[in-house]
Amino acid sequence: MSLLQVEGLNKSYDPETKVLKNIYFEVDEGEFISIIGPSGAGKSTLLRCINRMVEINEGRVNFDGSDVGNLTKRELRKLRTNIGMIFQHYNLVPRLTVIENVLHGRFGYKSTLQGILGKFTEREKEHAFFLLEKLGIGDHAYKRCDQLSGGQQQRVGIARALIQEPKLVLCDEPIASLDPNASKVIMDHLKAITTELNITCLVNLHQVDVALNYSDRIIGLNQGTIVYDGPSQKLTEGHINSIYGTKTRELITV
Repeated sequence: MSLLQVEGLNKSYDPETKVLKNIYFEVDEGEFISIIGPSGAGKSTLLRCINRMVEINEGRVNFDGSDVGNLTKRELRKLRTNIGMIFQHYNLVPRLTVIENVLHGRFGYKSTLQGILGKFTEREKEHAFFLLEKLGIGDHAYKRCDQLSGGQQQRVGIARALIQEPKLVLCDEPIASLDPNASKVIMDHLKAITTELNITCLVNLHQVDVALNYSDRIIGLNQGTIVYDGPSQKLTEGHINSIYGTKTRELITV
């Protein structure tokens, strides 16, 4: 059985506008999937429906055997320990240290009191330092996050997601705010998450060339509808034009 099934998903924020329209797709364990499309296509909303950061209007999202839309708050909190989230603007606490931000990824496993008091096990702390070293920022563990570059902050965000020990990581425009060098570092790490740790990745991207270079599979959205779902190597100029409604050469950097 697939890790994730999305069936007939519809999402609106107001009665006049449907952001997502009759979305169907499945995701197998260990896949690296890029979701591409123009601004306003529904990419971010789709990810937020998967972990129910926004409520689902119609349809069904099934993750690892659980119907996400029907879970209680307590059940949803438990489910989210298996779904890491990486944000475009990092979503860190700037005044806290790198290691403190990473350990926040364990809050889903803690009681409210343990979370407030910052009670973490030695294993959790060791794992946090291991992840920072693996991501090349171990030397920054005790720096405040607002002292880091954007690329370094995004690596903290990746470490925070990985310390959850998730089965799925959702990445919402993780390189949109970064320069090309930092973007490559982040995408290399995200790809390694899939190949080395067998963690499934769904990544929202604007950059078609990046999606082509890193993805096993690409899902193309246009105005809330899937217009392409297939292997990255089979994405044609015609598909790209149908996704973006523009010429391919404007979207792929050489």
